[in-house]
Amino acid sequence: MSRVNWYLWSGIGFLWLVIGSFVFGGYQLHKFLNDASTLPIEAVAIKGERTYTTDRDIQIALQDLMQRSFFSADITLVQQALEALPWVYRASVRREWPAKLRVYLQEQQPVAHWNGTAWLNVHGEVFEAPSHPELEHLPYLSGPDDMGTEVLTAYAQVNSLLKINGFTLANLSLTPRHAWHATLGNGIVLDLGREDKMARIQRFITVYPLLAKQDKPIARVDLRYDTGLAVGWGDAQTREPIINDQKPR
Repeated sequence: MSRVNWYLWSGIGFLWLVIGSFVFGGYQLHKFLNDASTLPIEAVAIKGERTYTTDRDIQIALQDLMQRSFFSADITLVQQALEALPWVYRASVRREWPAKLRVYLQEQQPVAHWNGTAWLNVHGEVFEAPSHPELEHLPYLSGPDDMGTEVLTAYAQVNSLLKINGFTLANLSLTPRHAWHATLGNGIVLDLGREDKMARIQRFITVYPLLAKQDKPIARVDLRYDTGLAVGWGDAQTREPIINDQKPR
């Protein structure tokens, strides 16, 4: 009986020795893989066309995360840190053996100023970023933040119609009550109301040669009528109805 116990206890001891060896080996491996001094991230390769995001911006964004080892660095956190940069639209990150992170950046593509302080990208999404002198020529659009796509689509339509008739569109705004206002490159403000904005733009284009013949500057044209319009002259800021037989809407 004692001999059986000796074999049993020696077997149990050997099993614990094996388990202990695995645990200790796993601990040592984990410690090694997470030691930034033994497996540091030696380089970050950045791909993607960049105009507004500098290497310095990226370095500052990743400086704390780069203190981790190659294996312990959290790729999701790296991606989030990069996408938090104001001019970055999307970022993808992957490890590349033996000690490199490969990053692909897609920058925001601004197409318009938005509400004076923000930007609108090509998808009609609002984003915050510092101003750039080379972007001052972009149109100024405004409206509720959840209506960016609608305003951008309307701008493209209105600008196209005006452009083929010799006008430029500098500003288009949508009020919280969904009324449209447009400012042309020559400073004329068009009140378009909430309905039939394209038909009203066409009415302005048709009548403009008649208005231009007047010996006074045009400040504002109210087109919120089924027929006709009203003109605000720049010199006295008076409003004069032209073929206007209904209330504006």
